[in-house]
Amino acid sequence: MVNPLFLIVIAVVVGFILFTSLIRRYKRCPSDKILVVYGKTGGGSARCIHGGGTFVWPVIQDYSFLSLIPISIEANLTNALSKQNIRVDVPSKFTVGISTEQDSMGNAAERLLGLSSDQIQELARDILFGQLRLVIATMSIEEINSDRDRFLENVSKNVEQELKKIGLKLINVNVTDIKDESGYIEALGKEAAAKAINEAKVSVAEQEKIGEIGRAEALRDTRIKTSQANALAVQGENNAKIDIANSDAIRREKEAEAAKIAVAAEKVQQAKALQESYVAEQQAEQARAERERATQQANIIVPEEIEKQRRIIEAEAEAEKVRVNAKGEADAIFAKMDAEARGYLEILTKQATGYREMVGAAGSAQSAYQLLLIEKLPELVRTQVEAIKNIKIDKITVWDGNSGKDGSTSTAHFLASLMKAVPPLNDLFSQAGMNLPEYLGKIKDTEIEEKAGEGQ
Repeated sequence: MVNPLFLIVIAVVVGFILFTSLIRRYKRCPSDKILVVYGKTGGGSARCIHGGGTFVWPVIQDYSFLSLIPISIEANLTNALSKQNIRVDVPSKFTVGISTEQDSMGNAAERLLGLSSDQIQELARDILFGQLRLVIATMSIEEINSDRDRFLENVSKNVEQELKKIGLKLINVNVTDIKDESGYIEALGKEAAAKAINEAKVSVAEQEKIGEIGRAEALRDTRIKTSQANALAVQGENNAKIDIANSDAIRREKEAEAAKIAVAAEKVQQAKALQESYVAEQQAEQARAERERATQQANIIVPEEIEKQRRIIEAEAEAEKVRVNAKGEADAIFAKMDAEARGYLEILTKQATGYREMVGAAGSAQSAYQLLLIEKLPELVRTQVEAIKNIKIDKITVWDGNSGKDGSTSTAHFLASLMKAVPPLNDLFSQAGMNLPEYLGKIKDTEIEEKAGEGQ
């Protein structure tokens, strides 16, 4: 039994392949081309599409493109026979292209599909030459040369009809200089030029005549207008003189009145000026007094104030300097004492740690004390020796010659007393709870008993 999931997968794969194939068979037509679908199209030999797109069914249909790019064709026609049986040369240039009209596109698909651009150009050139000769044969040299618009219109009409049969369209036609082998066109040009020159000369003479007449009339009018203007000018001058005299009288009257008013105004202004000058002098004196006061203040008070401020600033600076120095010394002393205290603390801490470890190693504090004393024994002996080492006895004089009870002399008693001044090692060890080794000496029993009796 076939697995249903397997069938579904196969159906999906087949559907995807068909969908992809359909998408690939959808062809879009660029704007500069015509899409030609041929084969079984449902009507006609081909179906032409300009713009958009369509499906091209596999096997029964195929497609191709026709380019809409314009084709420029030079048609330099020579020895074309005109209506007057005069042979002419007509150099011209045509621009053609495939038409986008529905009927013309069908013709282009049937007759131009598969041809190269050069082949299409040759085919169109033959048609252009034939139609151009036909148009020239129906027109005279004068019509071709003078009425160029009509000539181009006839050419366009005939060429357009013939090009449409193969699916082409005339875009532009340009005809340059037309020449004939007999020089008829050149003679027509010279005739037209001479006629134009003569007409120009006649026109110039006519204009010169009109100019002379106009100049004479202008001189006459000028003299008349000048006389009238002079008369008006004299009349105007007289009227002007009268007006000037009246104006002078009015001016003198106004000047006298103005002078009177000016004198009165001048007196008033002089009085105001004197008053203002007195006020200004008073203000100037007050300003001078204020300036003198300010000068005295600036010369005496201001320097004192400056000196006072300078002394205050110097005192503050000196106090600040003392404070800074004292703070620096205090900080230095504190740092030194702090360092010494830290050093002592470190030494004592190390000593305490050493003693603690020594007590632990010795088993008890007494044993540790005895060990420390044994370590100090060489130093104690050295101290006892140093006690009498530097005693200098230059001379000893003995007056007492008696001997002691034990037969010793006074000198011997002196030395014995001197040695007894140094603490015996045996006493030091006894206070520490220890006994000296026998090789360092042993105390006699009698001495022990005497010491014991003294203790009682």
